[in-house]
Amino acid sequence: MAIEDNPRSREQYGAELKRRREAAGLTQEELSQRAVMSRTHIAHIEAGRRRPDPDDARRLDQVLDAGGFFVNFLPILDGRRVAEHFEEALEFEGRATEIREYAPKLVPGILQTRPYAREVLSSGAAPRSAEERDALLVTRLERARILEEFHSPKVWTLLDEAVLRRPVGGPAVMCEQLRHIVALGESHRVRVHVLPFSAGYHALLEGFVSLMWFEDLPPIAYVEGLKSGRVWELPSVVRECQVAYDHALGDALSHRQSLTLIRSVAEDYEHEASRAQHP
Repeated sequence: MAIEDNPRSREQYGAELKRRREAAGLTQEELSQRAVMSRTHIAHIEAGRRRPDPDDARRLDQVLDAGGFFVNFLPILDGRRVAEHFEEALEFEGRATEIREYAPKLVPGILQTRPYAREVLSSGAAPRSAEERDALLVTRLERARILEEFHSPKVWTLLDEAVLRRPVGGPAVMCEQLRHIVALGESHRVRVHVLPFSAGYHALLEGFVSLMWFEDLPPIAYVEGLKSGRVWELPSVVRECQVAYDHALGDALSHRQSLTLIRSVAEDYEHEASRAQHP
């Protein structure tokens, strides 16, 4: 994967430094003294204007007990790190004016909270070190920044009910994750629909689909399976995917009904988490 200048990655790196510094209860001045760096340099790193050199990164890792995160993320600081089969789709995602996704098993990446994403990236057949996971986590969370602009891209998410019921990370993580989706839906930033189990078989049951539209390009479809994914640009195939999405959407709950269901399931997780803490 090619590495290219990407200020957004530097900003995310800086945000992670700030998060860990504040979690450690340190001011920029206090961190600068312990890491033998100037306070101004730390401020520039946190703002995404500068990157540390390897020696600075090692000292930040030591002072903040970051497990090597700041050193290991340096080689990919100005690029993106994702599964190889998703690289092309990621470039399209950043340019899209409208995105419509169907998720059969997991919350889509751009909607994932930090604890949920960390659990997803920590699991799987291929073990990852904490440093590898944290580098992937930063990239995953960076994708969610496309939601910071309210009007573009327009986002529709179609969730199979299995996404709500699968307790990824446990009840507390799921409660937070589902309430995050509800908040996005209630603010009208994301339109949410749930395909209930009662719908039975539907047109998209076989796997993840993301449909994207652009100002200056024809629409595309991205479909994904286990360790595989493909971007389709052929108009006939894209249209087939769009029709399948529309058919499945017709079997889904309305936006309001979906938010009610998600909110109810989140409350169930909250009660379960409370019982676990206070048996």
